[in-house]
Amino acid sequence: MKHREFDQLQLLAKINQHYPQQVMSREARIQRWVELLEGESHRLLSTLRETEYQPAAVRAGLRSDNSAITVAFDDPVLRAAGLEGDTYGEAKRFFQLSDRQLHRIVCFCHFGTTVSAETTARYIRAKYIDKPKGVFARLYSMFAV
Repeated sequence: MKHREFDQLQLLAKINQHYPQQVMSREARIQRWVELLEGESHRLLSTLRETEYQPAAVRAGLRSDNSAITVAFDDPVLRAAGLEGDTYGEAKRFFQLSDRQLHRIVCFCHFGTTVSAETTARYIRAKYIDKPKGVFARLYSMFAV
């Protein structure tokens, strides 16, 4: 059982009333995340520090106000689809990303302290939505991006 503040419970109750549990594919969840980021393209997002150096338990609990993960968590549709928080571990679970994949999206070492929502959306779209077709295209994308 998770401990939640009263205002969080009220918000969850409102979401559950208006957005009953929805089944979304991994691709649909990632597509929705990209659309949310693109909708606020000039917003500066906070990054997470040194995700690759943290023990797994610590890494799972990492979060930052105003991160790319927060953008997803603020969306009632993704929450209705099962996103339960704005932590690194929850984003990893919900979007079915590996540590390496999520690290590349949210870590300080790639962008510095902040990154635009547009840059984050562009990266996620290129890697997970508009994936190159064919072996040579995939090899090129591994080294080019």
